[in-house]
Amino acid sequence: MRYGFVVPYAEAREFAEVAALGEQHGWDAVFTWESLYGEHAWVTLAAAAMQTSRIRLGTLLTPASRHRPWDLASMVSTVDRLSGGRVVMSVGLGALHPGWTRFEPDEGRALRAAKLDESLAVYRGLLSGQPFTFDGVHYPVGPEGEGAPPLPPPPTQRPHPPVWVVGAYRPGRASQPSLERASRWQGVLPTVAVPDAQPGSPHLTLDSVAEALGVVRELRKGAGMPWDGYDVVIEGDSTGEFVKSAGTPDQWATIGATWWVESWWSVQPGPAGLAEIRRRVKAGPPG
Repeated sequence: MRYGFVVPYAEAREFAEVAALGEQHGWDAVFTWESLYGEHAWVTLAAAAMQTSRIRLGTLLTPASRHRPWDLASMVSTVDRLSGGRVVMSVGLGALHPGWTRFEPDEGRALRAAKLDESLAVYRGLLSGQPFTFDGVHYPVGPEGEGAPPLPPPPTQRPHPPVWVVGAYRPGRASQPSLERASRWQGVLPTVAVPDAQPGSPHLTLDSVAEALGVVRELRKGAGMPWDGYDVVIEGDSTGEFVKSAGTPDQWATIGATWWVESWWSVQPGPAGLAEIRRRVKAGPPG
């Protein structure tokens, strides 16, 4: 099991300082999140890359469907080269909220899913280091043409920085499109969709995620892809109620989790909240 943490609120310089602190105290990764308006996630990660040498740097998460994929590939590969190959990108449809719909309308889950798949296909193709075209509905990529600038250098991680994908498991359904998407990439952030569940009930349980991972494992096997090296990422909070209701990092490791990410979303913004984040980071990873 490897351990990371999310910094919910920080300016780029503060984030870089906390990332360096995490590196000093044995953490394996630090994550930020993407907002439509605010601190730029990839600029923030670039700042952290300049202050660290070992700790992995990532997003949790990137709503890839709202990016032009060539812009996304440029940002991710630049930070990957800058960090010496320490970037990981988590992607999903994104959770709609007023900070999103203030600027962009809700296109609906189906369209966002289609755009996400195309965006990732273009991301992979552009970072291959080879000439690339794509006959996409939403993000077509034409031939380079005469006089085009030379291809940029490839990212440090080959064939591209790893992508972790949110995979929503729907118990009892034969078709699992979200898990199918996650199975094609380098890792899964499992969630469990439970219709008509009571508010506050624990959806992410050891048993339900074990079922989801069984589906992903079979999908990868059927596609001829190995299970070894595939990441299973659990977001939790070892300081709160999560471990009481859903399990400890050690328990999650027994069903195949490879990453535990401390998601301290309840910490409030401001100096006091940032001081609390620093205190938790200094305490080191759980377990």
